[in-house]
Amino acid sequence: MDDMNRKDEEKSAAGNEEMTGKDASNLQDKQTETVENEADTDIMSDDPATGLQKKYEELNDSHLRLMAEFDNYRKRTLREKAELVKAGGESVIVNLLPVIDDFERAVSTIRKAEDIQAVTEGVELIYSKFMSFLTRQGVKPIEPLNQPFNMETSEAVAIIPAPEEGRKGMVLDSVQTGYMLNEKVIRHAKVVVGE
Repeated sequence: MDDMNRKDEEKSAAGNEEMTGKDASNLQDKQTETVENEADTDIMSDDPATGLQKKYEELNDSHLRLMAEFDNYRKRTLREKAELVKAGGESVIVNLLPVIDDFERAVSTIRKAEDIQAVTEGVELIYSKFMSFLTRQGVKPIEPLNQPFNMETSEAVAIIPAPEEGRKGMVLDSVQTGYMLNEKVIRHAKVVVGE
Protein backbone atom coordinates (compact mmCIF):
# COMPACT_ATOMS: atom_id res chain seq x y z
CA MET A 1 0.00 0.00 0.00
CA ASP A 2 2.78 2.18 0.76
CA ASP A 3 4.10 1.49 -2.69
CA MET A 4 0.79 2.41 -4.21
CA ASN A 5 0.54 5.54 -2.13
CA ARG A 6 4.01 6.42 -3.16
CA LYS A 7 3.20 5.93 -6.86
CA ASP A 8 0.00 7.93 -6.48
CA GLU A 9 1.89 10.71 -4.74
CA GLU A 10 4.59 10.55 -7.41
CA LYS A 11 1.92 10.69 -10.15
CA SER A 12 0.15 13.53 -8.46
CA ALA A 13 3.48 15.27 -7.81
CA ALA A 14 4.42 14.73 -11.46
CA GLY A 15 0.96 16.02 -12.49
CA ASN A 16 1.42 18.97 -10.17
CA GLU A 17 4.84 19.60 -11.66
CA GLU A 18 3.34 19.53 -15.18
CA MET A 19 0.54 21.83 -14.08
CA THR A 20 3.02 23.96 -12.25
CA GLY A 21 5.23 24.12 -15.35
CA LYS A 22 2.29 25.10 -17.59
CA ASP A 23 0.95 27.44 -14.98
CA ALA A 24 4.40 28.85 -14.48
CA SER A 25 4.88 29.52 -18.18
CA ASN A 26 1.35 31.02 -18.38
CA LEU A 27 2.03 33.04 -15.29
CA GLN A 28 5.35 34.17 -16.71
CA ASP A 29 3.66 35.16 -20.00
CA LYS A 30 1.01 37.09 -18.07
CA GLN A 31 3.64 38.83 -15.98
CA THR A 32 5.63 39.75 -19.11
CA GLU A 33 2.49 41.20 -20.73
CA THR A 34 1.64 43.08 -17.57
CA VAL A 35 5.17 44.50 -17.33
CA GLU A 36 5.09 45.47 -21.02
CA ASN A 37 1.67 47.08 -20.62
CA GLU A 38 2.83 48.95 -17.56
CA ALA A 39 6.00 50.01 -19.39
CA ASP A 40 3.94 51.22 -22.37
CA THR A 41 1.61 53.07 -20.03
CA ASP A 42 4.56 54.61 -18.18
CA ILE A 43 6.23 55.66 -21.43
CA MET A 44 3.02 57.09 -22.82
CA SER A 45 1.85 58.80 -19.67
CA ASP A 46 5.06 59.79 -17.93
CA ASP A 47 7.68 60.61 -20.52
CA PRO A 48 6.02 61.23 -23.86
CA ALA A 49 2.56 62.34 -22.83
CA THR A 50 3.63 64.74 -20.12
CA GLY A 51 6.77 65.62 -22.08
CA LEU A 52 4.74 66.28 -25.19
CA GLN A 53 2.15 68.19 -23.21
CA LYS A 54 4.85 70.35 -21.61
CA LYS A 55 6.50 70.93 -24.99
CA TYR A 56 3.12 71.84 -26.49
CA GLU A 57 2.42 74.30 -23.68
CA GLU A 58 5.88 75.87 -24.05
CA LEU A 59 5.51 76.22 -27.82
CA ASN A 60 1.97 77.54 -27.50
CA ASP A 61 3.09 80.08 -24.89
CA SER A 62 6.04 81.09 -27.08
CA HIS A 63 3.73 81.44 -30.08
CA LEU A 64 1.24 83.58 -28.16
CA ARG A 65 4.02 85.84 -26.87
CA LEU A 66 5.45 86.20 -30.37
CA MET A 67 2.02 87.07 -31.77
CA ALA A 68 1.50 89.67 -29.03
CA GLU A 69 4.95 91.18 -29.69
CA PHE A 70 4.24 91.37 -33.41
CA ASP A 71 0.85 92.98 -32.81
CA ASN A 72 2.49 95.57 -30.52
CA TYR A 73 5.17 96.20 -33.16
CA ARG A 74 2.54 96.66 -35.88
CA LYS A 75 0.53 99.10 -33.76
CA ARG A 76 3.65 101.03 -32.77
CA THR A 77 4.84 101.40 -36.38
CA LEU A 78 1.38 102.52 -37.53
CA ARG A 79 1.32 105.12 -34.75
CA GLU A 80 4.84 106.30 -35.65
CA LYS A 81 3.94 106.58 -39.34
CA ALA A 82 0.85 108.62 -38.49
CA GLU A 83 2.95 110.92 -36.31
CA LEU A 84 5.56 111.32 -39.09
CA VAL A 85 2.88 112.20 -41.64
CA LYS A 86 1.31 114.65 -39.24
CA ALA A 87 4.65 116.25 -38.36
CA GLY A 88 5.68 116.34 -42.03
CA GLY A 89 2.45 118.07 -43.01
CA GLU A 90 2.92 120.54 -40.17
CA SER A 91 6.44 121.47 -41.29
CA VAL A 92 5.27 122.00 -44.88
CA ILE A 93 2.50 124.33 -43.77
CA VAL A 94 4.81 126.26 -41.42
CA ASN A 95 7.22 126.79 -44.35
CA LEU A 96 4.34 127.91 -46.61
CA LEU A 97 3.15 130.63 -44.22
CA PRO A 98 5.71 133.23 -45.41
CA VAL A 99 4.58 132.66 -49.01
CA ILE A 100 0.96 133.19 -47.95
CA ASP A 101 1.99 136.39 -46.18
CA ASP A 102 3.65 137.59 -49.41
CA PHE A 103 0.48 136.79 -51.38
CA GLU A 104 -1.62 138.77 -48.91
CA ARG A 105 0.69 141.79 -49.28
CA ALA A 106 0.60 141.42 -53.07
CA VAL A 107 -3.20 141.31 -53.16
CA SER A 108 -3.50 144.44 -51.01
CA THR A 109 -0.89 146.18 -53.20
CA ILE A 110 -2.67 145.16 -56.43
CA ARG A 111 -5.88 146.81 -55.20
CA LYS A 112 -4.09 150.13 -54.63
CA ALA A 113 -1.39 149.90 -57.29
CA GLU A 114 -1.06 152.27 -60.19
CA ASP A 115 2.31 150.92 -61.40
CA ILE A 116 1.63 147.54 -63.01
CA GLN A 117 5.36 146.88 -63.46
CA ALA A 118 5.96 146.91 -59.67
CA VAL A 119 3.05 144.53 -59.13
CA THR A 120 4.40 142.16 -61.80
CA GLU A 121 7.83 142.13 -60.17
CA GLY A 122 6.27 141.46 -56.75
CA VAL A 123 4.23 138.51 -58.04
CA GLU A 124 7.31 137.11 -59.82
CA LEU A 125 9.27 137.33 -56.56
CA ILE A 126 6.53 135.42 -54.74
CA TYR A 127 6.48 132.80 -57.50
CA SER A 128 10.26 132.44 -57.31
CA LYS A 129 10.13 132.11 -53.52
CA PHE A 130 7.40 129.47 -53.77
CA MET A 131 9.30 127.47 -56.42
CA SER A 132 12.46 127.49 -54.28
CA PHE A 133 10.37 126.18 -51.36
CA LEU A 134 9.04 123.36 -53.58
CA THR A 135 12.58 122.53 -54.72
CA ARG A 136 13.70 122.22 -51.09
CA GLN A 137 10.81 119.78 -50.54
CA GLY A 138 11.98 117.60 -53.46
CA VAL A 139 9.38 118.82 -55.96
CA LYS A 140 10.56 119.75 -59.43
CA PRO A 141 8.68 120.65 -62.60
CA ILE A 142 8.66 118.34 -65.61
CA GLU A 143 9.98 120.22 -68.64
CA PRO A 144 8.81 118.31 -71.72
CA LEU A 145 9.01 121.14 -74.30
CA ASN A 146 10.97 120.26 -77.43
CA GLN A 147 11.59 116.77 -76.03
CA PRO A 148 10.31 113.45 -77.45
CA PHE A 149 6.88 112.62 -76.06
CA ASN A 150 7.24 110.44 -72.93
CA MET A 151 4.07 108.69 -71.76
CA GLU A 152 5.52 108.16 -68.28
CA THR A 153 5.81 111.87 -67.52
CA SER A 154 3.36 113.51 -69.93
CA GLU A 155 -0.22 113.23 -71.10
CA ALA A 156 -1.06 114.22 -74.68
CA VAL A 157 -4.16 116.41 -74.76
CA ALA A 158 -3.83 117.32 -78.44
CA ILE A 159 -1.98 116.19 -81.55
CA ILE A 160 -1.28 118.74 -84.26
CA PRO A 161 0.70 118.61 -87.51
CA ALA A 162 4.40 119.19 -86.87
CA PRO A 163 5.75 122.46 -88.32
CA GLU A 164 8.95 120.66 -89.40
CA GLU A 165 9.72 117.07 -90.28
CA GLY A 166 12.23 116.70 -87.42
CA ARG A 167 9.66 117.68 -84.78
CA LYS A 168 7.30 114.74 -85.35
CA GLY A 169 6.67 112.93 -82.06
CA MET A 170 8.06 115.92 -80.13
CA VAL A 171 6.24 118.01 -77.53
CA LEU A 172 5.36 121.34 -79.16
CA ASP A 173 3.52 123.03 -76.29
CA SER A 174 2.78 122.48 -72.60
CA VAL A 175 -0.78 123.21 -71.53
CA GLN A 176 -0.23 122.36 -67.85
CA THR A 177 3.07 121.84 -66.01
CA GLY A 178 3.69 118.43 -64.52
CA TYR A 179 5.60 117.81 -61.30
CA MET A 180 7.78 115.11 -59.81
CA LEU A 181 8.35 114.47 -56.11
CA ASN A 182 11.65 112.67 -55.47
CA GLU A 183 11.72 111.17 -58.97
CA LYS A 184 8.07 110.05 -58.79
CA VAL A 185 5.52 111.70 -61.06
CA ILE A 186 2.84 113.34 -58.90
CA ARG A 187 1.15 115.14 -61.80
CA HIS A 188 1.64 114.43 -65.49
CA ALA A 189 2.36 117.35 -67.80
CA LYS A 190 -0.45 118.03 -70.26
CA VAL A 191 1.14 118.57 -73.63
CA VAL A 192 0.53 119.09 -77.34
CA VAL A 193 2.41 116.63 -79.55
CA GLY A 194 3.48 117.11 -83.18
CA GLU A 195 2.45 114.53 -85.76
